[in-house]
Amino acid sequence: MPIPEHLNPIDAAPRPAVADKATKIDAARQRLIVALDVPTAAASAELVKKLEGTCQWFKVGLELFTAAGPAVLEPLLASGHSVFLDLKFHDIPNTIAGAVRSAASLGARMMTVHSAGGPAMLAAAKAALDGIANPPELLAVTVLTSMNATALESTGIARSTAQQVELLAKMGLHAGIRGFVCSPQEVAALRALTGPDGVLVIPGIRPAGAETATGANSTAGANSNDQKRIATPADALHNGASFLVVGRPITQAPNPARAAEAILAEMAEAL
Repeated sequence: MPIPEHLNPIDAAPRPAVADKATKIDAARQRLIVALDVPTAAASAELVKKLEGTCQWFKVGLELFTAAGPAVLEPLLASGHSVFLDLKFHDIPNTIAGAVRSAASLGARMMTVHSAGGPAMLAAAKAALDGIANPPELLAVTVLTSMNATALESTGIARSTAQQVELLAKMGLHAGIRGFVCSPQEVAALRALTGPDGVLVIPGIRPAGAETATGANSTAGANSNDQKRIATPADALHNGASFLVVGRPITQAPNPARAAEAILAEMAEAL
């Protein structure tokens, strides 16, 4: 599935079939998003420095944004990186509309709202971007990768994770949203729903050979591997992912750049 042209910061022109190794790696680089899930702006800057020249996209989530504020995006954007602002907005429609407009002014290329906020909230979020020049891609988060059927049932949802993801995605599509965040296990089903123009951003990625048993069985928050619905980069791409979000396998590696390069190579082979 080709990357949407408006989200490719390097070369928006249609690309020929991926052939040589360097071209494959470059194509993979435009699809890999490194999660800056660190507690300070200084830690973020240090990590980005280690990955300079290796990674193009970075995710700023709740931990870093809460600690450092909107200013943390400025050095990323100034150095030419692409930013995925992952704050998962979830509130009443009027509040969400204001938050989306404010976030859109920060320069991020993609941003998230949580689809559990309901149809009116999703419609308000989408409408808030109308008339904004070069708005970020609005992504609706479906079911967190830390959730499984047991966790959903504990919140009163009797549907399976796949059924819940489909219901929320259809809600987003009805509101005019074409981008979604889901686990690797739902990529193929959502790609069938969105068609080739959908933007599917996939966390829960573990490189081939990485230890996954702990993450698959742990209770959320009990350890550093709390994602339950996971897959390898190759599997996610083969099933229709647009972007892959990778955090700890890169950021907690002894050599983050080398870990990122290995994942890019794995992605390149899948392309």
